Amino acid sequence: MTAVIILIFVMGYLAITLEHPLKLDKTVPALLMAALMWALLAIGFHQGWFNVIDGHENVFDFLGAHDKEHVEEGFTNMLLHHLGKTAEILVFLIGAMTIVEIVDLHQGFDVLKSWVKTTSKKKLLWILAILAFILSAIIDNLTATIVLITLLRKLIPERNDRLWFAGMIVIAANAGGAWSPIGDVTTTMLWIGKRVSALHLVERLVLPSIICMVIPVFVATLLPAFKGNVNTDPNEYNEANKSLLSSKTMLFLGLGMIVSVPIFKTVTHLPPYLGMMLALGVVWLVSEYIHPEEDFTNERKHLYSAHKALSRIEMSSILFFLGILMAVAALEALVYGSVNIDGVEVQVGTLRYVAEILNSAIPNQSVVIFILGILSAIIDNVPLVAASMGMYDLPMDSSLWHLIAYSAGTGGSMLIIGSAAGVAAMGMEKIDFIWYLKNITWLAAIGFIVGYFALLFMETL
Repeated sequence: MTAVIILIFVMGYLAITLEHPLKLDKTVPALLMAALMWALLAIGFHQGWFNVIDGHENVFDFLGAHDKEHVEEGFTNMLLHHLGKTAEILVFLIGAMTIVEIVDLHQGFDVLKSWVKTTSKKKLLWILAILAFILSAIIDNLTATIVLITLLRKLIPERNDRLWFAGMIVIAANAGGAWSPIGDVTTTMLWIGKRVSALHLVERLVLPSIICMVIPVFVATLLPAFKGNVNTDPNEYNEANKSLLSSKTMLFLGLGMIVSVPIFKTVTHLPPYLGMMLALGVVWLVSEYIHPEEDFTNERKHLYSAHKALSRIEMSSILFFLGILMAVAALEALVYGSVNIDGVEVQVGTLRYVAEILNSAIPNQSVVIFILGILSAIIDNVPLVAASMGMYDLPMDSSLWHLIAYSAGTGGSMLIIGSAAGVAAMGMEKIDFIWYLKNITWLAAIGFIVGYFALLFMETL
């Protein structure tokens, strides 16, 4: 039965990775494998085929227990614990996505278009890369990529030119998301899971992330694709800024409230999702009373309402995270074997067991995390980070967590399918996998490797 549970995870993982060839939304295999794994875990536990372990290292053996009710309660609490940890991430993401959609409804992101006044390809690349780096740290790398590629379409009419810029935006957005607790799903997971603190994450990762962005952009400016000027009409993208009265207000309010979430957590010591609920409440309140147009009527209110913003949230992504995180939690809960800890044989979950095998095979953890960064370009980084959180039992702000945050966040740039930002760019601009592999992968790899060694050097200090 243990082998069947692991096999379901492997098959589900493969189906997620092969989402495009199978033409199957990755949410479907994620939900199916989570439900099936927990169903088999419950059946196997009650039949005595294996034990389970909770988040506090308590092992439950149903057949060997004298008090069956206590063990049953232990299993239920373990499931609720994992669901609670998953729900924290999901509520946080729903809040952030809704704020971004409210700002977008008020054309807040169009304000950014008025800031771009150059036609030089080289200057434009630096402006877009810096915007992607900063924006992704505030509104997450996926949203920043969508916003900037929308802006790119107004700035560069020639598609072949746009592909190069889009590829560089993906690199910059992933680099920007890696150093912020709200910039990437994986860093949010590590932050909410109390593996990293917001201050230390920013302090340790901001410089390696800048290196990861600056080096590829600098090298790219030397390429023929970024020589010369862009043929565009500057008035075309300045018009949008005049369209709504509420654009600037909602942009700065939305970004400001998202940035306030880590401050809220630091002051109150409450989980981040509560800060995000407060931020969403404030943005929603202002959106109810603000006047986007000169002759604003109640009949047009629904066009800018939070209800419309909620309808635009990509719920399939939320359900995908639910499925994948609960599937990984099932592996974490399943007792696979025993390991020797300080001369004592201790039963551990499947992921912890894998970590012990990896550590014995490759004693250098830095090499293991470097490989994890490369793997995150091939397979989804969310389950990779979720798995690593179950594999290692280290204190908050241990250097290992910073290496994982950087590797999972920036390693995905090496392939177009390796990150949410890359997949969004691929969908919006129909970027060919092979084209990206030939032209952008080597640039992303240089940035990733140099940034990783810079982080390793900083951690030794």
